[in-house]
Amino acid sequence: MTSPEPMLTLDGVAKHFGGLRVVESLSFSVRRGCCTGLIGPNGAGKTTVFNLITGVYPIDAGRIVLDGVDISRLPSRRRIHHGIARNFQNIRLMPHLSALENVLVGQHCRNSGWRGVLQPVNLVPHNRWREEARSALADAGLAGYERATVRNLPYGVQKRIELVRALMAKPRLLLLDEPAAGLNPAETDAPRDQLSDICSERGITLLVVEHDMHFVGALCEQVVVLNFGCKIAQGTPDEVREDPLVREAYLGLETVPIEQAEQHQIEQRHAS
Repeated sequence: MTSPEPMLTLDGVAKHFGGLRVVESLSFSVRRGCCTGLIGPNGAGKTTVFNLITGVYPIDAGRIVLDGVDISRLPSRRRIHHGIARNFQNIRLMPHLSALENVLVGQHCRNSGWRGVLQPVNLVPHNRWREEARSALADAGLAGYERATVRNLPYGVQKRIELVRALMAKPRLLLLDEPAAGLNPAETDAPRDQLSDICSERGITLLVVEHDMHFVGALCEQVVVLNFGCKIAQGTPDEVREDPLVREAYLGLETVPIEQAEQHQIEQRHAS
C-alpha cells in the first residue's frame, strides 16, 4: 500500500525574474510512490517549477522539502545525491554515442573522484557498470538498440533511452518534462507502461509535466494545475477535467473540454 506521507512538498514557493512573477506562493505535495501530473497552459510556469525543485534556479521565497529534508538552499549537484533525477522537454542525449554509452553517462552521479567518473566507461568489457546499463536497456525493451548510434534512432526510441539514463541515477523522485511530447498515440503506450511499472514496481515517485491529458489520465493519480505561476486546482484527473477554473485557464471558456484545450495548446506550440 502506498504511504500517505509526501515525498516532495513545495510550501509557499515563489520565483521572480525582475518584475515578472513566474511562480507565486505555490504550495502542493507529491505523495510517496505515486505519479502526480503537473499541467497548465503554455507559460504557466511548469518547467520553472522543475528548475526550482532541481536547483537550476534559486527560490525567492518559501521552501522545498524532499522526504523530510529542506533542500531549498542546496546546490543542484547535491540534490541529485538526495535522490532527484529529471529529463528535459528537449532530448539531451549525446547523439554521437551509442544507446549503451548514453545510459552509462547516467551513472556518473553515483561515483565520486576521477576514478569513479571513469569507471562506467572504462575499457573492461564486463565491468558491473556496463552490465547494469545493459540490463536496464533490456528491462525497458531496448536491448536491440544497445550499440546503435543515438542520432540514427527514431525519436520515440530516443525518448525511452533518455528515461533509462535518468533511472541510472537511482532516484527516489523522478521529474519528467513532457515524456509523450512528439509521439503519436501509438508510440505513447510504451513510455506510459514503462512509467507505470517504475512507479508501481520500483516505488519511485514521479512528477510529470505533460500536455497529453489522455496520457496524464492513464498514468497519474493526482494532478496539480498551474496558471500564471499559481495553483488553480488539484485533484484526480477526472476532478480537474471538470473544474471550471481549469477550462477557463486554457481557452477562456468553461464549456471547452480540457482535452480539446490541450490539443489547441499543442497545435499553437507546433505552429510557432
